[in-house]
Amino acid sequence: MDVALSDELVLLDVEAEDSFDLLRQAAQRLYEQGYVKDSYADAVVAREKVFATGLPTVMGGVAIPHTDVEHVNTPAVCIARLKKPVDFIMMGDDTEKVSVDCIFMLAMKEAHAQLTLLQNLMGILQDEDALKLVKTGESAQEICTFVKERLSKVPE
Repeated sequence: MDVALSDELVLLDVEAEDSFDLLRQAAQRLYEQGYVKDSYADAVVAREKVFATGLPTVMGGVAIPHTDVEHVNTPAVCIARLKKPVDFIMMGDDTEKVSVDCIFMLAMKEAHAQLTLLQNLMGILQDEDALKLVKTGESAQEICTFVKERLSKVPE
């Protein structure tokens, strides 16, 4: 899977007022690193309002925000782990909220690549040990190495 994920794209102990503040912080990091256009942050926030991405998992909530390919320069994933959870609307049910303490923000250039990446990410989200490493790992480097390894596996 040809998607950038570097230590600089793993944000630990993020403090966010709400889900949109969190989205903007992660989008800003992708923008500073050159992966996305300056339109990306607004686009990802606008999409989250229409298509919510909060997911309950075996270990609390996560969100997988993303937006349309035209806002992306180079495919990348930004992982942000929060000091205190923020509420996201649940994917597929806009009446429910999920308390989210970790997001995987996707910046993809091709729709079909996004689907493969989502499938691989779901593998991490459904595996308690894998998710625990992402949510409790000591360093950005440790988390980055682990997630890269998991995302590069070809889905069966």
